[in-house]
Amino acid sequence: MSEHLAQARAYLAQARELLAAHPVVDGHNDLPWALRAQVRYDLDRLDIAADQSANLHTDIPRLRAGGVGAQFWSVYVPSDLAGDEAVSATLEQVDCVAQLIERHPRDLRRALTADDMEAARAEGRIASLMGAEGGHSINCSLATLRALHALGVRYMTLTHNDNNPWADSATDEPVADGLTRFGQQVVREMNRTGMLVDLSHVSADTMRDALRASSAPVIFSHSSARAVCDHVRNVPDDVLAQLPGNGGVAMVTFVPKFILPAAIEWTQGADANMSARGLHPLDTTPEALKVQREYEEANPRPVATASTVADHLDHMREVAGVDHIGIGGDYDGTPFTPSGLDDVAGYPNLIAELLTRGWSTADLAKLTWQNSVRALRDAEAVARDLQSHQSPSNATIQELDG
Repeated sequence: MSEHLAQARAYLAQARELLAAHPVVDGHNDLPWALRAQVRYDLDRLDIAADQSANLHTDIPRLRAGGVGAQFWSVYVPSDLAGDEAVSATLEQVDCVAQLIERHPRDLRRALTADDMEAARAEGRIASLMGAEGGHSINCSLATLRALHALGVRYMTLTHNDNNPWADSATDEPVADGLTRFGQQVVREMNRTGMLVDLSHVSADTMRDALRASSAPVIFSHSSARAVCDHVRNVPDDVLAQLPGNGGVAMVTFVPKFILPAAIEWTQGADANMSARGLHPLDTTPEALKVQREYEEANPRPVATASTVADHLDHMREVAGVDHIGIGGDYDGTPFTPSGLDDVAGYPNLIAELLTRGWSTADLAKLTWQNSVRALRDAEAVARDLQSHQSPSNATIQELDG
């Protein structure tokens, strides 16, 4: 065995040992939508207790192999759903997560609080939390926001890929130039209920407005550093620099087009090919993935690696500080993943790469577990304080935005 290979194996063994003590809190996994798209929630047909590598990035054996201790399951619905249709679809996603937890009680534990996350870790189970991806899921209703919180949703991404009536998306033309008055009220009501404000997908101006409006830590559930890869889905340095004052956490994502500059143009071609076939670029059904693979064979894809992700984390640590970074892979929400981070079993490879760069065990424990748990705990404390002197808001978008 070569010295290089022996050293690589030693780092990987050290990474697995670290994750056994300080497992990954992953900020974003789209398994519920994949289950909806592929089998319409027939969980017998795609049983995640078994190896599902032919169909999914995620199953319980690979979550275990990857050292995942807590997962925010995305209860995403696409932003082309609107009004009550979006609300109903979000509720179906919430129900899917509930079914998964009920079916796999030895491995998954419902978690609503930071204490629940710690209890799950102590029991050797994976804390299962939920995040709604896109403010269209509340249909401009603060009461619906509170209802989602009551059902266990612990963050909401303010937008998805399209603007909503009160917030601008990163991937749409600006209308509000950030948050409207109602959008600011949404943020304040999220603070009051204890729901984390997620700023992935939103425009940079929306990020800045939300940071001004929020009295609780914000998160980026799956975004990387714009200074390293200039994509609008990533976080600018001036925003990263505000996280220490806010207490928030930016969770690096693994989506190649967000982390590897060479992948941006390639993905535009792949997306155009999908659209020409009548398929949504984010479609991860077997039919869609077959089209993607055929395109990739004809047009070799620039390949990101664990080192690519580590470059983002090095930069994010430098700008935001080690107390304000985390991980949000976006598995089952992207057709392509980095080499070595192919699925949820890959997290040890990222930790091993960071070990080769001199990251300490203490810093890695913050990255994987402590920062995300702390952000939720701090949001809970803010909510308790606000609830002691504020009543629920019944403001409407018509009242505030006209």
